[in-house]
Amino acid sequence: MKIWMEHPAKTDIEAVIRHYFSLLRAGSIPEAEQLIEHYPVRHVLKSLWSGSVEASTDEDEASGSPVADGWEQDLSWLGELDLADFHWDPADSHPCVEITYRAQKIEVALGFRVKSTDAGWVLAGPATYW
Repeated sequence: MKIWMEHPAKTDIEAVIRHYFSLLRAGSIPEAEQLIEHYPVRHVLKSLWSGSVEASTDEDEASGSPVADGWEQDLSWLGELDLADFHWDPADSHPCVEITYRAQKIEVALGFRVKSTDAGWVLAGPATYW
């Protein structure tokens, strides 16, 4: 887990979030979980699936997309997600990032929290926002 000795700069936090997301996209889930103080990854992946692939298949049922729970066995759909805009609270401690699927913003965003621990400052999350 990335630990800072003082409150990290926004650019440092965004770099960790980008690295975390690149690990998710590559299907390197255990490595992504180790990078931050992680909430349950299954919930995060299910929310991303629901807001991206599943939402697009609702529009076109005959698209031949993977079955409802296929997202757990075949994570290739993660490669079609990307980060969009970052948003910050006034205290620079709660970054939120919008997500795109096939270059279109989806309804799910990921929220993180910069928090102080006995060891130093860490990034916790992500929460999923709809």
